[in-house]
Amino acid sequence: MLNRILAIAKKEKRQLRRDKRMLFIIFFFPVLLLALFGYAVNFDVSHIQIAVYDNERSEYSKEFVNGLINSEYFELVTYIERDEEIKKLLDEKKVQAVIVFPSDMSRKLYSREELKIQFLIDGVDGNTANVIQNYFSAATYFYSAKLIREFLSAKGQKGYVPLELRTRFWFNPDLKSSRFLIPGLMGMILILTAVVSISLSIVREKERGTIEQLNVSPLSSIEFILGKTIPHTIISLINAAIVLFAAFVFFGVEIKGNVFLLLLGTLAFLFASLSMGIFISTVADSQQVAFQVSAVASLLPSLILSGFIFPIESMPTVIQWITNITPAKYFIVILRSILLKGVGIAAFWEQIVFLIIFGLFFVRIAAVVDKKSKSK
Repeated sequence: MLNRILAIAKKEKRQLRRDKRMLFIIFFFPVLLLALFGYAVNFDVSHIQIAVYDNERSEYSKEFVNGLINSEYFELVTYIERDEEIKKLLDEKKVQAVIVFPSDMSRKLYSREELKIQFLIDGVDGNTANVIQNYFSAATYFYSAKLIREFLSAKGQKGYVPLELRTRFWFNPDLKSSRFLIPGLMGMILILTAVVSISLSIVREKERGTIEQLNVSPLSSIEFILGKTIPHTIISLINAAIVLFAAFVFFGVEIKGNVFLLLLGTLAFLFASLSMGIFISTVADSQQVAFQVSAVASLLPSLILSGFIFPIESMPTVIQWITNITPAKYFIVILRSILLKGVGIAAFWEQIVFLIIFGLFFVRIAAVVDKKSKSK
């Protein structure tokens, strides 16, 4: 049995070595996808373009605006002279927000009256608008606290803060969305390349007619599947190492956890992904169909249902059940646990078990379908 499996694996290795274009796509495409998606899919909001409608032009309004533009979050586009310009700038998307200072700003500050500053924010993109509002709220809070300290200091008094909040972010201190998205992106890339490559490989045997020679040989379905899987597993592992290196070079993502556990989780994920590709190859009759089915079955669920972008906890209960159809869901948990948190296997052993069950399920179905096709 072992000799037959190794013979099929050797045959598959030679076919892969001859197909230079496929090898180029397998190794170059993931790095390209990682770079494109990593830089394009970014939820960080910075360089917010703002306009200022200052009805007073006092030292207080200028100080407030200078505090905003001195940070990396805001860029001052223009000062507005007339009220009509506000709508035009927001309509034409030349700015994302407009700050309106009242004409009696200094008088209210000197007389200790309540002062209101208006922020007009483009709310078309609700997520970005909410982030901009939080930035404005934080900037207003800090500037207000600064004014209070100055007023108390002028009277020879010291401010007293009974409760101070000190926030510390674990695992992603600078809150870069790329570090959160990269593990999910790695899972999506690996499942796409693994499923497509193995499915095309087996269907190629059907198109060339060589599958008939294998069917009349003493080779069993399981032996054929294992022999086909071994070379693609090795290639996928090399691919995973390349993607990890690219993630470190482009985005500074490091392995904080155990490398052996990362290898174990990756092997379980590749087993599940390749088994899904093997199943697709048993029901597809041409490489075109196999490619289309593999791309849809691996890419869309990994993108939408895996927790790569959209949190699974926020989805309806029925959709949360449907998310179990993609092994990327489990692999992303493993990657974030090891790459970002650096935790042990106690945090994700269930994910590895689910991946193994997922892989065994599809391997068994593929073997049954292949056996039925041989008997016809």
